[in-house]
Amino acid sequence: MYAQARTTSGATAFAGADLRRTEPGYAWAAQLLAGRTDAEVAAFAAAARAENLAAPVGATQRVGSRQVTGWVRYYDQQRDLIDALRRTGFDVWVVSASPEPVVRVWAAGVGIPADRVIGIRNVHKGHRLTYAFEGCGGVPDGPTAPITYIDGKRCWLNKVVFHVPDRRAFERQPAARRPVFAAGDSTTDLTFVADATALRLVVNRNKAELMCHAYDNSDGRWLVNPMFLQPLPQRATPYPCSTTAHTASDGTPGPVRRADGTVIPDQLDTAF
Repeated sequence: MYAQARTTSGATAFAGADLRRTEPGYAWAAQLLAGRTDAEVAAFAAAARAENLAAPVGATQRVGSRQVTGWVRYYDQQRDLIDALRRTGFDVWVVSASPEPVVRVWAAGVGIPADRVIGIRNVHKGHRLTYAFEGCGGVPDGPTAPITYIDGKRCWLNKVVFHVPDRRAFERQPAARRPVFAAGDSTTDLTFVADATALRLVVNRNKAELMCHAYDNSDGRWLVNPMFLQPLPQRATPYPCSTTAHTASDGTPGPVRRADGTVIPDQLDTAF
């Protein structure tokens, strides 16, 4: 369900979401936590973190009917970058499309405090999480409110970090109300990384729409780096930027466009 958006019988698991604001599998995973407290979720995350950090590189584990990755590491380079930014006066935030109580646990491992974390924010009833999400960008609280995913990630960063009024939180803001530097490794990060005014770091996991923008590098501010652990091999064919690498709100594939509306040509994979 989470990884492939299908049931074990092959049926489509989700429908109707705005795919520029919500990844249904991510939202579903957050809704599975309904009825728990933040402290309970944090305890689950801390146990999983300890188990997977202790596991050898390459370990797997069985979840339901599938074998999945059973190890994890923090990048040393990631720690160094965060430390350098903080030493030089930057206000460093972690913005993730995972449930916020989980992200807080992982962010603490690189010295990021809970008040500098933005994740999927479930509405609380009393002290317990519910199936609904906090609203953003003029969308009210509810199970279909935008999460921290692509354009939803921009909305939440604008709302929490820059205190942009709700009705404008989905819009690109003036330079003074945008990040100076942003980094990401997935299409979920695309919009907020593209908003950075000085530099934009992309770790190459072959995520097509993100890599189209990064390799196009239309304003000279994009940096591309291979994965630091087990980097992927070079993509055999160019990214289909001019035809299908963009996913519309309704899931329709199409060309990737620059901010000025021009189509990005297909891009070779060169940082691997």
